[in-house]
Amino acid sequence: MSFRSVQGMFDILPVQTKGEYPAAIREWQRLERAFRSSAELYGYTEIRTPLIEHTKLFVRSIGDTTDVVEKEMYSFERHRDQLCLRPEGTASAARAYVQHSVQAQEPVSRWYYLGPMFRAERAQRGRYRQFYQAGCEIFGDPGPACDAELIEMLVSLFEGLGISDVTVHLNSLGSAGTRERYRDALLAYLTPHKDSLSEDSQRRLEKNPLRVLDSKAPEDQALVADAPKLLDVLSDDDREHFETLQRYLDAYGVRYELDPTLVRGLDYYTRTLFELKSNSGDLGAQNTLCGGGRYDNMIKSLGGADVPAIGFAMGLERILLALGEQATEKTDSVFIAPLGKDAVSEALVLGRELRQAGIPTEVDGRGNSMKSMLRRANHLGSRLVLILGDNEIERGVVQLKDFQSSDGPDSGSGGKAQSDVPRSDIVAQVSLLLSNGGSMSSAGAAT
Repeated sequence: MSFRSVQGMFDILPVQTKGEYPAAIREWQRLERAFRSSAELYGYTEIRTPLIEHTKLFVRSIGDTTDVVEKEMYSFERHRDQLCLRPEGTASAARAYVQHSVQAQEPVSRWYYLGPMFRAERAQRGRYRQFYQAGCEIFGDPGPACDAELIEMLVSLFEGLGISDVTVHLNSLGSAGTRERYRDALLAYLTPHKDSLSEDSQRRLEKNPLRVLDSKAPEDQALVADAPKLLDVLSDDDREHFETLQRYLDAYGVRYELDPTLVRGLDYYTRTLFELKSNSGDLGAQNTLCGGGRYDNMIKSLGGADVPAIGFAMGLERILLALGEQATEKTDSVFIAPLGKDAVSEALVLGRELRQAGIPTEVDGRGNSMKSMLRRANHLGSRLVLILGDNEIERGVVQLKDFQSSDGPDSGSGGKAQSDVPRSDIVAQVSLLLSNGGSMSSAGAAT
């Protein structure tokens, strides 16, 4: 019997394999480090919530007419509780905020999270049944300054990763009163055309006509092109909030487009709504990198205080697809290549010394050829290779190769930058090279 992973759920391996999953673990870790660094730079701290929540949490917060609740949740009963694997991160963060009475401890909370989410949707490239999401939430700040800052943070993050063609799509759903006025206007427009709508949109028309705007069915998109615009019915307060947000984005120099059809697929949003899109990499027609907005009513609806909130989420798989194939970055690690049986014991001791100095090190004791070992070092992304053979041991030196300063191990000789370093100095020399990020010449190695 041959076991395979569940359809739509994938293994993330240390090396890139052929298939539909976007990247090896090193690229994931690079993206996660960039996200953590960016979030913490803007004052966010990490939270971790359970993978399993009560199903009612998402029915209440997301909305019972959404695709997530209607079709996609992995729900089950255990110990008489109706439970599900979390399909998104915002509701879990809001539940934690209410449960632990965080509003009584601090006026504004800035949280970020990273972790797996689960949706039983049709598996396709860029959309998976277990997927990884990163997101930020702000509780207690009514905006629009924090709205603009959140969007600017995302633009800066993507530009830092090398995604330079990011476009911000912006809309406002208004507050509860605005939403009700728009619902009535949209319902009056769509009802005469009900028979021309898709089956899903016909079913949702009475419960939540705004979901028709989010439909991807061609017949629905043709109808909503001439539908009333939500921006036309904003209240004075909502309009001031939205115009101030635009003024702050202008001050940042962030490019954005007003998109009156943007509603997204979850029912909890209010006022500010945004998506960031890009044509980079291998995203295809579904070019949304991430999205979010305000959800000022959620905390109260979950039994908490009347606390405003805003957040976003991004699927890490989609970001990796947007990044495409990039040059593999060398890691601050060392690969030791011993030549001959007598050199292995010396290599093992040297490996221990380097690890004691806090330097990640791998020793290849298989007895392979030098060409094979150099290729493996490059495949692992090691920055430095240390070679020990009978000749080096006799002379009391270690041969050091720096792949960052070379053309890579295309031949048995490896890269160009190499030097002989006294065995007694090798740990200090390696530490200096890795700590200052410089070349062998700048670190003072003799060639």
